[in-house]
Amino acid sequence: MRDRSEPRRPGAYRCVSQKSSGFTLIELLIVMVILGLLASLVAPQLFEKVGSSKVQVAQTQIDMLSTAVDSYMLDVGRPPENLAALIESDVPGWSGPYLRDDLPEDPWGNEFILKTENVRGLYEIMSLGADGQEGGQDENADIIGRG
Repeated sequence: MRDRSEPRRPGAYRCVSQKSSGFTLIELLIVMVILGLLASLVAPQLFEKVGSSKVQVAQTQIDMLSTAVDSYMLDVGRPPENLAALIESDVPGWSGPYLRDDLPEDPWGNEFILKTENVRGLYEIMSLGADGQEGGQDENADIIGRG
């Protein structure tokens, strides 16, 4: 037997089998495949929500512009010729600006369109959607606000 007063020699009682900690290449590949499958299932649903939220933002902006056009009509008596008249105009009775900031662009970077029928004071404010062209469906559909 060994005398307890003697210092222990390093490596004197080393185990014959050493188990290394970590992941094998197969385990890592399996995890990567699982993450890829999850991403392919979740990502399309997330991008679909982004498109529908842009439509909601455009509708909210049209509502805000409609309120500004209504205020303009109360002061001037008719709808403006274009949306820029909400910011600056020399029309008699104009007491704007009717928007705090510059004219907004729709969520796809296009200008809003104002169509007026001056006889009855009706107007439409519209965004042409993601494709920037009239017509379309889903995210490409026109978004129209009438006043």
